[in-house]
Amino acid sequence: MNNKFLPLLSFLLLIVLSSCSDSSSDEFDDANPDAVARYIETIAIVSAQDSEEDINITVNYDANDRVSSITNGTDTSLFVYNNGDLSNVSGGGDNLSIEELYQSPYDAFETGVVNQYDNNGNPVNITFYEMEYDFNTDDYIQVEYTAEVSYDSEPNPYFYTLEAAGIIDVLDQVDLNVTFNTSSPEIIQARALFPLNNISSITYRDDEGVLLYEINADYVYNDVDYPTSGTVTATAYEDDFNGGVNTYTSIYSATYTYRD
Repeated sequence: MNNKFLPLLSFLLLIVLSSCSDSSSDEFDDANPDAVARYIETIAIVSAQDSEEDINITVNYDANDRVSSITNGTDTSLFVYNNGDLSNVSGGGDNLSIEELYQSPYDAFETGVVNQYDNNGNPVNITFYEMEYDFNTDDYIQVEYTAEVSYDSEPNPYFYTLEAAGIIDVLDQVDLNVTFNTSSPEIIQARALFPLNNISSITYRDDEGVLLYEINADYVYNDVDYPTSGTVTATAYEDDFNGGVNTYTSIYSATYTYRD
């Protein structure tokens, strides 16, 4: 399995609770019984601070309506199919990762362990670990952080795009598809981290509960509950040398288009 597939899967894989035998598709349908299929064509993310942070993501489809590639203009992931099934993803980039889309500085949705789910099966409390520099020891140490996640009631807008990429089929056959080694710890972990509804906020705290970073997303939805635009506000909290806290806020706007 191409290791560049793992960052992409960290965003794409769907929750499968250890006590539940439903397929990925069934779990999404249970959480979103009225969901209508829509397929992402473009996502444009514009930074209010620095135009060099702007991102334009394009999802391309082949003649069979399958995802053929995802690109941000610099990095491209290419989807390869064999006998109608997804067999590999090559190239670079993790253009649909939560960290990329929400401009998050942490990898909670790539490396985290879910502590709690909501009633829909969304992960709402995640523990993850980061390497941070310790000025006292002049070395890097592993620190424990927590991510608290909230959701809108609308469905995850990426689900049907992932289905068109063959990834949902991979999940539904997780014990059978040895091509992707879907029994690996990384993939099993990634499965547990995928949200069924659309994320509205993420709050990061350290192991003492101190607030580190907040992300809040406010969306405009169309008549079938897919976001057409949104504003993401990210605020970092950093201790100063006088015992106070400095805050730094960044704002990003996002625009979505879908296939006809």
